[in-house]
Amino acid sequence: MPRERGQKVVATNRKARHDYTIEDTFEAGLVLTGTEVKSLRAGRASLVDGYGFIENGEAWLDAVHIPEFNQGSWNNHPPRRKRKMLLHKAQILKIHNKVKEGGYTLVPLSIYFSDGNAKVELAVAKGKKEYDKRQALRERQDNREADRAMSARRHLGD
Repeated sequence: MPRERGQKVVATNRKARHDYTIEDTFEAGLVLTGTEVKSLRAGRASLVDGYGFIENGEAWLDAVHIPEFNQGSWNNHPPRRKRKMLLHKAQILKIHNKVKEGGYTLVPLSIYFSDGNAKVELAVAKGKKEYDKRQALRERQDNREADRAMSARRHLGD
């Protein structure tokens, strides 16, 4: 069987970019069981409540929902378990120091397969206040309206 190439995105956390200001992103490997990998390959996962943390010099991903594999037997995995992330020691220290400062959290942005290996894209993020969210929505809406006006103007000139 030929080796898998490229990236296949399984799940994204679109709400994270709305709720948080992304400071820095990291790519980490995931330590998974066989049924978790099969469930991910079927495209089933949810990052909505997920978060990461550093404990005893190791990076962990918690509350990410990977449902049980349909054809799994008695050795199926629990859907929401603590999963170990694989990062370099320098990256773990950088994340730990940033989170320890206060106000920062570790949020998963997406889970995907890169060349056959399960990966998670993490972000060191700071929570947005309600008025920041409204301002971001207003800016996006203003940009969309400006693009529409420019496009309409271009079409009128044709």
